Amino acid sequence: MDTEPPALGRVRTVAHLLDESVRVPGTDFRVGLDPLLGLVPFVGDVLAGLCSLYIVAEAARLGVRKRTLVRMLFNVALDTLVGSVPFVGDFFDAYWKANVRNAALLAAALDADG
Repeated sequence: MDTEPPALGRVRTVAHLLDESVRVPGTDFRVGLDPLLGLVPFVGDVLAGLCSLYIVAEAARLGVRKRTLVRMLFNVALDTLVGSVPFVGDFFDAYWKANVRNAALLAAALDADG
């Protein structure tokens, strides 16, 4: 029976916390700390971006391919750059969910590498 590396569990936890930890009342939509931190100009976006880089660092430590790491870095960069635009960026953060995307990329890369 295959078990997932503990690092993947940690990555999924961080991704959930940053992107999906709170259900918007009356809906099935979820947001996390990333768009909430983005409400604090500049500092919040930088802090959220640094938290997002943890997922990329874990992926690098686990030895995923450079192509996957580049895709993950693109997701973080896009999330951080567009997320820093006042008002619009916060909505983008809530929908883009770069961390959940990156956790899925990491899981797929680990599955592919067997």
